[in-house]
Amino acid sequence: MDWSAASAAERAAALARPERGRSGEVTARVAEIFADVRARGADGVADWAERLDGYAPREVPVDDAAVAAAEAAVAPEDLAALRFAADAVRRFHEVDRPVDGPWVETTPGARCRRVWRPIEVSGLYVPGGTAPLFSTLLMLAIPAAVAGVPTRVAVTPPSRDGSVHPMMVLAAREAGLASLWLVGGAQAIAALAFGAGPPRADKIFGPGNAWVAEAKRRAAKAPGGPAIDLPAGPSELMVIADGAADATLVAADLLSQAEHDADAQVLLVTPDAGLIGRAEAEVARLLAALPRAETARRALASSRVILCADLDAALTIADAYAPEHLSIQTREPERLAARVQHAGTVFVGGWAAESFGDYLAGPSHVLPTDGAARAFSGVTTASFMKSLTLQEVSAEAVARLADAAARLARLEGLEAHALAADLRGERARRRESA
Repeated sequence: MDWSAASAAERAAALARPERGRSGEVTARVAEIFADVRARGADGVADWAERLDGYAPREVPVDDAAVAAAEAAVAPEDLAALRFAADAVRRFHEVDRPVDGPWVETTPGARCRRVWRPIEVSGLYVPGGTAPLFSTLLMLAIPAAVAGVPTRVAVTPPSRDGSVHPMMVLAAREAGLASLWLVGGAQAIAALAFGAGPPRADKIFGPGNAWVAEAKRRAAKAPGGPAIDLPAGPSELMVIADGAADATLVAADLLSQAEHDADAQVLLVTPDAGLIGRAEAEVARLLAALPRAETARRALASSRVILCADLDAALTIADAYAPEHLSIQTREPERLAARVQHAGTVFVGGWAAESFGDYLAGPSHVLPTDGAARAFSGVTTASFMKSLTLQEVSAEAVARLADAAARLARLEGLEAHALAADLRGERARRRESA
C-alpha cells in the first residue's frame, strides 16, 4: 500500500494483526480447558493432552542415560552449535543481572535500598508441536538459572511419535534442568497455573500460538493465579529498508518469521518502490524451496508491503506497529535505530540477521508481540526476579518523620496510620530526654 495516499482507516487496517488469534473459538475452548483442569486437576490435563497431543503428560528425566542417547542421535557439530548458543545467552544474562541498589539516606537517620530476589517457581513453556524450538528452552531456562530461580519447570509438546527431540534433551542439560514435562498447548499452561501434574508456577514464561497466548492471559486473570512474563503470541517482524538494502537478505528475513506459524505476520516498509519489486521476487524464489512453504504462504496472506515517503515516515510506522522484531536495513541504520521507541528487539544493519537473535546473539528471543512492545520488554534475567525495598529508621530520625507522617495520614482520614507515627514520636522524644 502507499502510506502517503492512505486514509487513517486504511493505515490502521494495514497495521492490524491477524484476527485468527482472537477468535471466539480459541477463547471458548481455552476457558473450557481451564475449567476442567481446575475441577479435575491432573486427570483433566491428561484427558486434554491425549485428545489434543495424542499422548498423556509425562516427566522425562534429563539424566546421564538420556543425555548419552541424545548425543548419539545428533552430529557433533550440532552439539557444538548448541553449546555455542548456550554460552552466548549465559554471558549476556550474567552481565544483565540486576544488582542490589545502594543505601539512600532520604533524611538523616532514615535510609532505604532496593534488593532483588529470585522467583521461587518459574514455569517455562517451550513450543514444539511442528518444530522442536530447543532455542526457546535456552532463552528461558538459562536466564532463570542466572537469576537463581530454585525451581524451573519446563513443559513442551511431545513429538508426533510421543518422544522428545534429542536437541531438546541436550538443551535442557546445557541449561541445567533435571527434567522436562511433555505436555503442550493450553492444557500445559493450565497445568502450570493449578499445579496439575507439574508443580504450580509463580510465574509462567514463554511464547506460543494463539491457544497458548490466550491460556496465559486466562491464567493471569484467575484468582490467585500466576503472573505471566508478557504477551508473546505468534511471531512478527517488520523490516525497514531503503534502496541500499540487499533484496535477497530482506526476503530471507521476512520468510524466517513467516515460516514460524500461519498466524505470524511480516511487514516490509520502504521509501524505495524499486526495492518492493525486487524483494517480492526474491520472496517468491526463496519460498519455493522452503520445507515449511505452506505455513509461510498462509502467514504471508496477512502480511504487508508499505511504500512510504521517507525513512522518517518508516520510523513513525514502526513505532505505531510496535513490532516484536524490527530489522533496519538502510544506509545509516544506527541513526535510525537510535530513535526507535517501541520494539521488542532491533536488528541494526543488514548483517544483523533476525536468525542470529533467535539462536545465539545473547538476549532472550522471548519478546512482546501484538503491539505489547509499547509497554513491555522482552524476557531478561530481571523477569525471573522481583525486587523489594528495605527501610531503616533510627530513633533520631523519628523526630523528623513522625509529625509530618501523622499530619499526612490525618489529611487522608487514616487515624491509625497517624497513631503509629505519633507513638514512635513520643517514644523517641522520651528517649532523647532520658
